[in-house]
Amino acid sequence: MAVKKSELYSSLWASCDSLRGGMDSSQYKDYILTLLFVKYVSDKFKGVAFGDIDVSDGGSFDDMLALIGNKNIGEEMDKIIARLAEANNLRGVIDNAQFNDEDKLGKGREMVDKLSELLGIFRDQMPDFSRNRADGDDIIGDAYEYLMRNFATESGKSKGQFYTPAEVSRILSKVVGIAHAKAGETTLYDPACGSGSLLIRAAEAAPVDVAIYGQEKEGATAGLARMNLVLHNRATAEIKGGYSTFSDPQYMNPNDDSALRQFDFVVVNPPFSDKNWTHGLKEYGRFDGYGDRPPQKNGDFAWLLHVVKSLKRNGKAAVILPHGVLFRGNAEATIRQSLIDNGYIKGIIGLPANLFYGTGIPACIIVIDKENADERDGIFMIDASRNFIKDGNKNRLRERDVYKITTIFTERLELPGYSRSVRTSEIKDKNAYNLNIPRYIDGGTAEDLQSIEGHLKGGIPSADVESLSLYWQTFPNLQASLFKPLRDGFCSIAVDKDAIRDTIYGDADFSSYKGKVENAFENWKSGVDGKLRTIDVTTKPKLLIAEIAGQILTDYEPVTLVDKYDAYDVLLAYWNEVMSDDVYLIVQDGYKAICDIEVFTKTSTKKKDGSEETKTAETGWDGKLVPKALVIEVFFSAEQRVIDDTEIVIAAAQAELDEMIENAEENSAVSDVLKENGSLDKPLLKKNMKDKSIEAEDKTALQNLQDLVTKIDDGTKTLKDLRAALGKKVREQYPKLTDDQCLELLLERKWYRSLVGGVFALYTAVSHSIADRVLALFSDGAVLGYEYYGDLRHDTNGNIMTDKLTAWLIGRGHSASLSAKAVCVGLSIPISKPTIAVKSANLMISPCSTLLRHRLKNSAAREKKRQPRQSKTISVKKSLRRFSSIRSITRSCRLFSTNSLRPDARARLPTRRCWRNISNWLRTPKTRKAILTTPKAYAIAERCELSTIIAATMQN
Repeated sequence: MAVKKSELYSSLWASCDSLRGGMDSSQYKDYILTLLFVKYVSDKFKGVAFGDIDVSDGGSFDDMLALIGNKNIGEEMDKIIARLAEANNLRGVIDNAQFNDEDKLGKGREMVDKLSELLGIFRDQMPDFSRNRADGDDIIGDAYEYLMRNFATESGKSKGQFYTPAEVSRILSKVVGIAHAKAGETTLYDPACGSGSLLIRAAEAAPVDVAIYGQEKEGATAGLARMNLVLHNRATAEIKGGYSTFSDPQYMNPNDDSALRQFDFVVVNPPFSDKNWTHGLKEYGRFDGYGDRPPQKNGDFAWLLHVVKSLKRNGKAAVILPHGVLFRGNAEATIRQSLIDNGYIKGIIGLPANLFYGTGIPACIIVIDKENADERDGIFMIDASRNFIKDGNKNRLRERDVYKITTIFTERLELPGYSRSVRTSEIKDKNAYNLNIPRYIDGGTAEDLQSIEGHLKGGIPSADVESLSLYWQTFPNLQASLFKPLRDGFCSIAVDKDAIRDTIYGDADFSSYKGKVENAFENWKSGVDGKLRTIDVTTKPKLLIAEIAGQILTDYEPVTLVDKYDAYDVLLAYWNEVMSDDVYLIVQDGYKAICDIEVFTKTSTKKKDGSEETKTAETGWDGKLVPKALVIEVFFSAEQRVIDDTEIVIAAAQAELDEMIENAEENSAVSDVLKENGSLDKPLLKKNMKDKSIEAEDKTALQNLQDLVTKIDDGTKTLKDLRAALGKKVREQYPKLTDDQCLELLLERKWYRSLVGGVFALYTAVSHSIADRVLALFSDGAVLGYEYYGDLRHDTNGNIMTDKLTAWLIGRGHSASLSAKAVCVGLSIPISKPTIAVKSANLMISPCSTLLRHRLKNSAAREKKRQPRQSKTISVKKSLRRFSSIRSITRSCRLFSTNSLRPDARARLPTRRCWRNISNWLRTPKTRKAILTTPKAYAIAERCELSTIIAATMQN
């Protein structure tokens, strides 16, 4: 029968646990993967004539099982593996792990017990691979990669080289274009193949059989690749291990030993910034014709040029390299220019940082295509650097990210802020052959532009409200319900803050939108239901998920506010976690597997009379495909309600008992029946109940205590009996399930219910997002309104009454410090001499951004202690150094307005640093005074709408 991947993974990991102690966890793979390989090939090919692997007597897994308990078990296991390796030319591949190593596996009885336990796990928990027909046994190869992924995680930098995340491998296999390979001899090559995962993924993406070639410097890692390829039914692949690609390339032109062999497709994830690539280097013309040589201490371009040299005239490649290759200068800039001029680079995909084991730097995929290179007039770029989720201490691409990247690239779709086809002329003339993706794709999240007028006079800029146009188009009446005009270019909230969410949720269009989400799911369900009800032995699970996933993208395309890629990710996440195991089981055993149960047991060994006695006890059970909770829900809901009610009664009595014990007074009758740890002493309680000398009041308290104990004990016994009776009924119900009932339980109750829950979580997120956004606009809105502004301007003394202004601001619920003087200056309120009490009045204003919040958080007293920091400043054309005149300040403000916060081109400063330097300049007393006292400079600053300028003008 088929095996669930999750169960297989659990068995493999249990094997690792049996090896703990004596060796580093990174070495487990040498033993576990060797045994996995031996068992797999023994099950598949033992007694099979002309099989991919020759498994003869004395060289099989069955021969290993016969050694359990043998005092020479380690030595004999090594001999069996040696026979299997010798018969299949696998010496140095599968015999690297030494099972007779006393330093790692212990001496004497310790080694015997450890290896016997390990073989027992493989015998009892592993499936019979000869009967596992699901999807070409990829389930086993995937388990192999699962172990390598976990070992790569534990091994850290030193061992991370042998594993490329599966999601990244899948992207390379799609974007390299091997899906369009035609019949005939198609060759696939990886010059740094590691464990072979990239080669396997690329070969699986090809519609025809391909000849696989790989080279790996580490001999042991090359052995992993050989075994991995055999497990994926790619035993004919040719892997050369123990040779450096630069000093000793193994694939030469069959007709010319002085030239490298060329291939149709190349995929590779080489060592990043390899510093030793020149050791023993042999040229073979790999670096000729590019105007310069790759740097001696950085081999990134050396790998790229090796790939270009290894491609046929129409060859294609996908290479993972550090992001720095796109913009670094000197020799690398010269080589990059030559590659662009030759038209070799077809596309570039920017990946998130911290994806790979052993390094946290961001990487990119460079797609090379020699076909029609001389006619290529641009490069297709994708910025996927912000699309990932956290997975432990690493980042991981989601299913939606993989699909989006591959679909957008293969179809060359341009999405604002994500992908773009860049003309070669723009790369050459405007950017001097610099390929840094942010130069061409602005994928950052747009921040609200802060309005000085809005913050000082009140109101929400209309532009901020219009930024939610997608919501207003979907819900046409909602904007008018939430906002009302205030003045030209500004509006205000039309409802109270506490009523914002109710107004949104009460909108008729918003309420009906839920129906659109439901209809989209029902459309998808009706489209795939027939496929899910007719799964049989001919079904290919990977093709099935591709079909139903493509359908969900189509059906959610019209649902404007729910991202179709999010819906896709819900389906794929559930597929990987649950649904794929179910489908593999149905492919193997049919829908009758729904009637099967899975019994959990525990084996214990006891020594008795000098011999060992082994007992196996049942610890529980559940449905193999359908959990028993679903069977109870459909057939035994009344019995379950009785159990639930009984649990409620027990819980209430237990709570009352706990309360009596907790509130017991010292030296009371209740406290006398408690143990030192505060728990109830039931035997002592019964004894004291019989004591006739106890007073009536104490007797009553003890009787109440005893009644609760009896109620709990009787309820617990009843509950146990009810559960046992229900469990028996449910277990007997599984074989009685009809075909219709099986499909109802599996599809409707399990699959569809789980998926609809995930999709509606997206709808809930949409409803929360619009409410949160409107609330954010309300909070970011300016504090002062016209109604109070007039009162301030026409005070009888011509002065500002700070206590009144303070009270008004606090009453509005705002929470960051601001001096009254700044408000007065911003509103052009005349301030007469120091008679105005504004020296250190801290008034309340709502922060408009993180930076503004930081600038406004200090009190006046603290600000006096800390002098403004003088800092070297850098801005556009470095015009913000030290300003000696109002004219230069005015000119700088104008530069801000025209260049926004674009970093200096020559300094290549990130925007955040440029922002910080501008902020430091604005904080100087001289600059603040100049802006506040010079109408022209202030007007330009106001047009800039920079929150830094707002913060600076409000500091004094």
